[in-house]
Amino acid sequence: QARTTKSKERLQRFEQLNSIADIQTINQVEMINTASRLGKKTIELKNISMHYDNLTLFNNFSYLFKRTDRIGILGVNGCGKSTLLKIIAKELNPSNGEVIYGDTIKIGYFKQMSDDLDENMRVIDYIKQTSNDLKTLEGTFSAKQMCERFLFDSSLQHTYISRLSGGEKRRLYLLNILMQAPNVLLFDEPTNDLDLDTLMWLERFMNEYEGALLYVSHDETLLSRTATRIILLEQVNKKTK
Repeated sequence: QARTTKSKERLQRFEQLNSIADIQTINQVEMINTASRLGKKTIELKNISMHYDNLTLFNNFSYLFKRTDRIGILGVNGCGKSTLLKIIAKELNPSNGEVIYGDTIKIGYFKQMSDDLDENMRVIDYIKQTSNDLKTLEGTFSAKQMCERFLFDSSLQHTYISRLSGGEKRRLYLLNILMQAPNVLLFDEPTNDLDLDTLMWLERFMNEYEGALLYVSHDETLLSRTATRIILLEQVNKKTK
């Protein structure tokens, strides 16, 4: 009986959706390719190592990123996952080795803590300070239009960031990064505090994004559906490799 009731509800919902012209815009973030052109030379890690006192997080790690990479980073807490992202973003120098960027590289770094969110700013002003116009393959979009695509309507756009929910703040933070048109995205635990609509959009976005992706996540579903390669940082005898 319960299944029959649910089936009827689904049919009613389908009929409602079917009567609306643009189904993809209902209560979900709209898809758009925001990546700028990525040249043949991407990012190369050459024998990077990271040591803290007598602790080695990783040693002589080398990798040449492909333009279509979708790489998930796994490992226990404290093994160096976030540290690796910071090194790739050139926010932290490795103990040894080097990170080499191609000429066209534009990094977008989605951190666990949205530290650069000024809660005394209004939503639209926060986005405009990064870019008032975003050029994409679909055309040029204003900050206002991009806010609307990310479910910030006219009233929310003039709301102070301090009044947003945790999920809305994370969504705004992500939009701000995408307004920079990055062609390499680094995500540190991207699913934290995201609402269901944005989680579904994020998964689809990661699969369709026309740039390289590297992300730390404990979300096995996200990893299984998006990652083409896994970097595993293992802890052995209180040391990692």
